[in-house]
Formats: sequence, structure tokens, C-alpha cells
Amino acid sequence: METESVFVQPVLALVVWSMVMWLWMYVTRLPAIAKMEMKMDSHVPSGIQMSQLPAKVRWKADNYNHLMEQPTLFYAVVLSLAVLGQASELNIYLAWAYVGLRIVHSLVHAMTNIVEVRFVLFILSNIH
Repeated sequence: METESVFVQPVLALVVWSMVMWLWMYVTRLPAIAKMEMKMDSHVPSGIQMSQLPAKVRWKADNYNHLMEQPTLFYAVVLSLAVLGQASELNIYLAWAYVGLRIVHSLVHAMTNIVEVRFVLFILSNIH
């Protein structure tokens, strides 16, 4: 398999993980909305309505939002390096390390939300 194709695999893995978080968010959020008998009101900002949900439910959505923000830089860098022919073993390793750290960050965020641990994982994923 071409090195550039191998280099793109971490990008695809993070996209798949983002979809896992999206599904987890809705599998958690929809029952919570039903249990609380929330009436969705298009005239109220969604952040205000969603803030009424339990924290453990909101954490999944917060993490999904994070996966739509910071990793955009990762996608741009990896795809640019692949196009430029810079898919070295080191760069591939670093890409997979980023994905692994982001997945661990997601799990910490979605299950315990220990901010200090999340912060360390976030910093590590962005400086490695």
C-alpha cells in the first residue's frame, strides 16, 4: 500500500470516531430529553434548552463539538503532508498518536469529565 494511503488512515479513523461520538451523543441525549419531557422550542437558543440536561448527557455533545473544532487542523496538516509526499514513518506515527490521544480525551470527557486529565490529553495531542 502506498505510504500516502497509509498516512490518510488516521484521518479516516478520527472521522469514524467522530461518528461514534455523534451516535453516543444522540443515544444519550434523546432518552434524556424524553425523560425530562422537554418541549423543543425553536425560539429558545438550543444552548439554553440543552443546558437543562444532566451534565453526563451534555458531556457527549460537548466532546462531539470539540471533535468538529480542533481536529480540523489535524485533517489539514495530514492531508497536506500526504499531498506533498511527506508521509514518513514518523509522521504516520504522530498522526496515529494524535488520533489515540483524541479518543482517550473523548472517553475521559464523555464518562468522567475530569478537566485536569482532559487538559493534559489535549496538550499532549497538540504538541507531540
